[in-house]
Amino acid sequence: MSKKLVIKVTAGADAPERCSQAFTVAAVAVASGVEVSLWLTGESAWFALPGKAAEFELPHSAPLPDLIESIGSSGQITLCTQCAVRRDIGEGDVLEGVRIAGAQVFVSEIMADGVQALVY
Repeated sequence: MSKKLVIKVTAGADAPERCSQAFTVAAVAVASGVEVSLWLTGESAWFALPGKAAEFELPHSAPLPDLIESIGSSGQITLCTQCAVRRDIGEGDVLEGVRIAGAQVFVSEIMADGVQALVY
């Protein structure tokens, strides 16, 4: 597969099923060899911080820290710039490998040839 998958997750603990679905799809895609870029926006921005994913619970779903580790192993995880600023999250605060970038980078990623974008 040569396509890239860009996933924007807007939900966090406020909508746990939607949130979990985004991370699950991203992790399955990475495991399948798909190039994945996962964007953390809105309430999912908190999961860019160490330890926050461990606080997330949803029965019958994979543990969020495991999904994040899987995605980060071969994919790119990005925290939205505005979402980070609104939550007073800086570059030194985030998990190793998480970048902070804005809408310009997101638009650039989703407009490239061979890209499928999903928003949760």
